[in-house]
Amino acid sequence: MRRDDTITRLRGLLAQRLGMTFDDTRDPQLAEILHARATQHGLSGRGYLDRLGTAWSNELAALAEAVTINETYFFRNVEQFNVLAEVVLPERVRARSAERVLRLLSVGCSTGEEAYTLAMVTAERVDPRWDVSITGLDVNRGALRVAAAGRYSRWSLRETPAAAQHRWFRTVAEGVEIDERLRGRVRFLEYNAANDDPLLFAPDTYDVVFCRNLLMYLTPATAAALVARTTRALAPGGYLFLGHTDTLGSRPPALTVQHSHGTFYYQKGVRHQQPPEPRPAQPVRRRVHHQPRQRDHVLHLVQEERFGDALAALDGIGTAEADRPDVMLVRGAVLAHLGDTGRAAAVCRRLLDRDALNPDAHHLLAECLEGDGETATALEHHRMAAHLDAGFAMPRLRLGLIARRRGDLGTAERELDRAVTLLRHESDERILLFGGGFGRGALIALCHAELAAAR
Repeated sequence: MRRDDTITRLRGLLAQRLGMTFDDTRDPQLAEILHARATQHGLSGRGYLDRLGTAWSNELAALAEAVTINETYFFRNVEQFNVLAEVVLPERVRARSAERVLRLLSVGCSTGEEAYTLAMVTAERVDPRWDVSITGLDVNRGALRVAAAGRYSRWSLRETPAAAQHRWFRTVAEGVEIDERLRGRVRFLEYNAANDDPLLFAPDTYDVVFCRNLLMYLTPATAAALVARTTRALAPGGYLFLGHTDTLGSRPPALTVQHSHGTFYYQKGVRHQQPPEPRPAQPVRRRVHHQPRQRDHVLHLVQEERFGDALAALDGIGTAEADRPDVMLVRGAVLAHLGDTGRAAAVCRRLLDRDALNPDAHHLLAECLEGDGETATALEHHRMAAHLDAGFAMPRLRLGLIARRRGDLGTAERELDRAVTLLRHESDERILLFGGGFGRGALIALCHAELAAAR
């Protein structure tokens, strides 16, 4: 069996047994892991893979430990914990006032920093007489051992507020140790996301679930199943937090997208007071009988980079058609191409007044804000666009480029990798409107060049 074939087979087994997916860039690492694990058991690569396909649970756990990444720290993405403290916990305390019970879940808890951060925030915000419990789940047994021990290097505290450090940690020889009062509130369990657990994910159990930066490592089927069982396990009105790279789209089943404190999250069974009309994720060319091809004509002019003519053509469209969201979006894009970012941004804001969940309008507004030097606000709208449409490549590209300029190479690599994958399937119209004059191949090449510089 050729080496490439063994890696392909290993990737297939990881998908089948652990629900994990790995792109081609991980092949050298997987090859090293396969060689090391097979050698430890005195097996060839083929023999190891043959045995791994059986009920070899201990080795499956060891392999999971070898292939998973455990880089995390306390209060990571602090804006989500600010939402937890200032929005979520006050609401859930009101909802649970009769039972005085709160249940929180950390899926993919790694070495435990996230679960303990949940415990810190709830301890600060919830009456100590309440029954509060936090459960951390992970497939990596080594990470769970670290979590249970509750000992960390000081580097893990790099984003932890000084008051929390003083209250919840004590100094030990190796670094710091979690206060026993917190450790008593948190339990850690081994859990394989490829499997259901009807007891662990019993309906209406959890007030808050954090499942951050895990879905991107899972196969689409495994990720979808995990989201479904997590949604099932949320109590009515409960909250789900995902990582910045994870999205369920603008209208996931049984969940509503929420946005505050500069971050996105989901709530079960709660709808906006005035829900926007359902809208496709990408613009649809709806034509009226008296002007069947006006928008197509404008897009043709954009393709030829005749932006002045395109704007004139848009000005000639009748009022009713010009007021359609898909036509307004093209107008905003044409204005942006002409450098009139102020008017383009105004068009985007009108679109968002009608439908706050329009990913294209969020992205175009972000591009305008970038051009005007408002990078922080632009990032917020790029992230919103990416969260609202999981298949939208362009905001991922922009997020990667901004992170690269700022020296945040980890984020840059993650976002640009995602952009490369999505660009292969991005719609021609979005590339035309938002690609800055570059075609699909040129945008992919740009991502590869930026990735090479970041690595």
